[in-house]
Amino acid sequence: MLDDPVLWNDWHPVARASEIPPGAVRSAKLLGLDLVVWRNGESVLVWQDLCVHRGAKLSGGKVVDDCLVCPYHGWTYGSDGNCVWMPAHPTLKPPTRARAIPYQAKERYDLVWVCLGAPEKEIPFYPEWDDPTFRSFPAGPYPMRASGPRVIENFLDVAHFPFVHAGYLGDPAHTEIEDYEVESSLDGITARDIGVWQPDPDGSGKPARVGYDYEVLRPLTARFSKVQGDKIFTMIDIVTPVTQTESVAWPILSINYDAGIPDARFREFQDVITAQDVPVVESQRPELLPLDLQAELHLRSDRTAIAYRQWLRTLGLKFGTA
Repeated sequence: MLDDPVLWNDWHPVARASEIPPGAVRSAKLLGLDLVVWRNGESVLVWQDLCVHRGAKLSGGKVVDDCLVCPYHGWTYGSDGNCVWMPAHPTLKPPTRARAIPYQAKERYDLVWVCLGAPEKEIPFYPEWDDPTFRSFPAGPYPMRASGPRVIENFLDVAHFPFVHAGYLGDPAHTEIEDYEVESSLDGITARDIGVWQPDPDGSGKPARVGYDYEVLRPLTARFSKVQGDKIFTMIDIVTPVTQTESVAWPILSINYDAGIPDARFREFQDVITAQDVPVVESQRPELLPLDLQAELHLRSDRTAIAYRQWLRTLGLKFGTA
């Protein structure tokens, strides 16, 4: 078992729920563990991607009569994980050990969430999803060859906007980050009213000075609200730790304005922004996020990142950190 109860006992997205129709079988990976994601009628099930007979991947199989059939010898598993039929011995009752390894799974925000251990909290709350004054839509997913904490720390960083996102989220002529305060508790981190000038804050092409509020909800889940007067653009970024140095980001965007602009335009904008972030985040060394503050240099504009590293260290996070 992975020696990191912080992530083992948390919820992580592994698939887009709307992309798992009845009868679909998909592979996924979480915390270095191969998973199979499949739908039995209305329910999405997530198991270890392993047939206990000869170790074949169940994700190469198919759904027959609401059962998952192994592609190697046809062993057939019911929705409870128990093998119900072994074709080479059709009259033999499968032994109790002939069982898949299931995990807890839920659907929310059009994502399939999995907990490999015993969940200590509910799935992170994103109120805009059910708020009728907002329209919400997913972007991505975005795979990255980077550790999950590195991805989240980049999400929290505003000082890189004028350089990585010049012409969109930042302007090289406006690089100063005004002072701001960060609050930290065992439940997470909050940074409020970080002012930034942006040539194109959301893909609408309208420059504005915006104020960011950030929240870190889980070790690999953070959100911001970007405010321009009455206009609010929020985004939650949920990062799946695939391996120590591989991640997948599953952002959800929400806006309370510009009803005439199609969702696809905002998604395309996020595609551009993420494509600019990926090569930089993937280039960072060390690959694992150092929690020792002496390992890298920090400025007051890094206060959110400093608080994030201190918080992860308090939680005892090991996966993706150094």
